[in-house]
This record gives sequence, structure tokens and C-alpha cells, in this order.
Amino acid sequence: MQLELKNVHSFYGLSHILNGVTLRVGSGELVGLFGRNGVGKTTTLRTIAGWLVPSEGEILLGDVSLAGKTQDDIARCGVAFVPEDRRIFPGLSVDENLQLGFFQNRRISRAQRREELDKIYARFPRLFERRKQNGITLSGGEQQMLTIARALVGRPSVLLIDEPSEGLAPMIVDEIFRLLTELKQGGVSILLVEQNIMRSLDVVDRFYVMRRGEIFMAGDGHSQDDREALLNAVAI
Repeated sequence: MQLELKNVHSFYGLSHILNGVTLRVGSGELVGLFGRNGVGKTTTLRTIAGWLVPSEGEILLGDVSLAGKTQDDIARCGVAFVPEDRRIFPGLSVDENLQLGFFQNRRISRAQRREELDKIYARFPRLFERRKQNGITLSGGEQQMLTIARALVGRPSVLLIDEPSEGLAPMIVDEIFRLLTELKQGGVSILLVEQNIMRSLDVVDRFYVMRRGEIFMAGDGHSQDDREALLNAVAI
């Protein structure tokens, strides 16, 4: 499913954070959104996901307008958001945290939920081993896997993921990036915000670079010239 932003503006209070953001994630594409801290990358994801209401512009999922819809409605349209802070629900087990992901798609029957959980646990065997454990007692890498898994149980067509590798061991980072590649190959459209640009360039199809709330560069993840231009831009 294609996701497209056209001239999107967003505010935090009186602060104008997004200033006319235009970008596109094609069906089954993995697109990177890069830039220095504080330029609006996370705000872009939050605006798409309905955590912020854009003051201007269009957000389209296929032919459906998402701008102004609630977080729940956007999730039910097929957009899943994996935030940087993970938001594991305290006091709930791994299995209970995963069950909450089904609120994204309430049309799934009980039997389908069981089937979907079996698929998730097959993909994340460590979560299966810890399915009765309190989610907030997991390691950082396991919590990140739980957050991604919880997003996936709703069968999203678009995944927004914010800084998935932050603070994690290289082996876990490799595992997460392999998963993103598998999801893309399975037809999920992914918009990735990530500070580890070199690792991201191994998997992205295209990328955008933000500066001061605007997109100021776009490139092909497979083009050496574009990759070098990206590295020079974020080093400024």
C-alpha cells in the first residue's frame, strides 16, 4: 500500500515543526528518513500515525485520507507505529502485550488471532520463551522485538518505525534489520527513522533527508553518488 505526504505542516503548541513535508513510500518499499536530531523525523511519524493532527497538507494511504483521523482509525486502516520509547505496557505479560496489538484489526476472529500469534512466536522465538514474563522485565533488545511484534499482529500494510537500533547490541541490530528486509519482501511498506545510516543503507530502497522541518534531499539507496551525498549532508 502506498503512503504519501503532500505539503504537511505540524505544530507542537506554537512551535512549527514540520514545514511542508512531501514524501512517498511505495507499496513494498523500505524508505529511510534521515537527518540530525531535532529536525522533525519523529514528528513526521507521529503525524502520520495520528499522534499529532497536521495543520495543513494531505496524508494519503492509497486513496484514503488519514489527516485528521484518530490514532485508532489510522491503525485500523493498516498503519502500525513502532515508537522509539517502545511503550511496553507495565504489569502485562509478553502475551498480553501482543494481544493488545489486535485492537488494530478487530475483524480478526479468535482462531485467526491464535494463528497470527503462532506466526509471531515462530518469528520471535525468544518472545515465545518469555511469553508469560512481564514485558517491562525483558532486555532492551527483547523489548524492541516485542514492540515490533505487537505492531505486526494487526497485519499492517504500512510500518512506521522510529530508531529501532538505538542502544542495542550489534547482533540484535542485525536481527532487526533482517526482519525489516523480510517484511519488505512480504509486501509491507516501511518508513524507517534511524541514526545508524550506514546500516540502514544496506536495506533501504530510497531515502529522504530532513533539515529544519523540511525535506531537502531525496536519493536512491542503491546509488553510490546518492549515498555519498547523504553522508555529506548529515555530517554538516
